[in-house]
Amino acid sequence: MRWDGQAINVEQRDSLTGLAKLSNVVRSVQTPEFAGITFHEVLAKTALNHVPGASNAMPFAWTINPYRGCSHSCVYCFARATHTYLELDAGKDFDNEIIVKVNVAEVLTKELRTKRAVIPAVALGTNTDPYQRAEGRYRLMPGVIAALAHSGTPFSILTKGTLLRRDLPLLVEANTQIPVSLAMSIAIFDDDLQQAVEPGTPTAKARLATVSAVREAGLDCSVFMMPILPHLTDTNAHLDEALRQIKAAGATSVLYTALHLRPGTKEWFMQWLELNHPQLVEKYRFMYYGVNSYAPKEYRKWLAAKMQPLIRKHGLTRGIEDPTTGGVAAPDVRSRFDERGERRTLPSLIAEELPPAAAAQALGVPTLF
Repeated sequence: MRWDGQAINVEQRDSLTGLAKLSNVVRSVQTPEFAGITFHEVLAKTALNHVPGASNAMPFAWTINPYRGCSHSCVYCFARATHTYLELDAGKDFDNEIIVKVNVAEVLTKELRTKRAVIPAVALGTNTDPYQRAEGRYRLMPGVIAALAHSGTPFSILTKGTLLRRDLPLLVEANTQIPVSLAMSIAIFDDDLQQAVEPGTPTAKARLATVSAVREAGLDCSVFMMPILPHLTDTNAHLDEALRQIKAAGATSVLYTALHLRPGTKEWFMQWLELNHPQLVEKYRFMYYGVNSYAPKEYRKWLAAKMQPLIRKHGLTRGIEDPTTGGVAAPDVRSRFDERGERRTLPSLIAEELPPAAAAQALGVPTLF
């Protein structure tokens, strides 16, 4: 799992001031197989992240990030700003300075023993990708999957990584014990554009083949067409062909949304745009003005009016995004909505989805059982 003989001295690297302050850095590793990338192995103190909810109905969520930073190098990645917490930049450092939580499975196992009662589900891949290339060497995900399955904790995985196929037997087995939700992120179906925007990712073709492999293994698999890039991937021709390929791969649902550019990501994306598509710079500045991160409401309505009939045309259904984590929703998410499509209340969900003792603890209700 480790790369012996490749260690470097973190404290001698001026760019890693924030990392050098961390007491849990074991060592930093460089290897010719990952030219230009440094892996910083750390002993994590926690594995589960508590995410404040985006709604009154589901005011909490839990995520796991075995890695911090991502060699997929997607110029639009919303998680880029998280690297600044370590005094690293949101651009090249996010792509090339990867934090690896080498003990994440062990820590998770311990945490689940004490927190399982208040964790209805866990999402992976909603910040940085758990199946980025380094996972082929570190093999953190099998232990994470085993810990979640053993504790009876439902989970979801959103990834661009075709390495997911390695763990399909584990995921199939886990799904016999708990609900497992899988989704592949495939936003760009033009090969040249995809390699320019997501230079470290597998091709769309390879990811579609992974969707097919998941389906052949008997599991559902959603496709996230996220983000749709204004003036780049929002033409009828691109969207129609994308949905045709998604359907052919056997995807069970499709989700989409327009590009949003958070601080940190916006600066990096606009720099890329100026170099690759300078004719679009002013249009993007108009759409994503000031500190605004989201595409204008009018554009989103226009995009929905275009996507909805195309989704129907190809016999697909629109999936449901988890409102808190941004990942794929759990398999029973539709039960969280009543027959009118209204979101049901948190107490009723907890009462139905957790055992009585766990539900009482989650709701803060005294219990004797």
